[in-house]
Amino acid sequence: MADHHDHDHYKEFDDERVTSPMQAFTGSEVGTGAVVALVGLLVTFGIPLLLVA
Repeated sequence: MADHHDHDHYKEFDDERVTSPMQAFTGSEVGTGAVVALVGLLVTFGIPLLLVA
């Protein structure tokens, strides 16, 4: 089999590419995510439960 990873066009994005598992989260970002999740749960479960009761 040929090794295709030695070509220059594969190395074009090596330095620019960043994926989520490589990035650190700040406390502010975690707090924002938690608030968004709680609002989503409230809309999904809270409102229907209030309308049924």
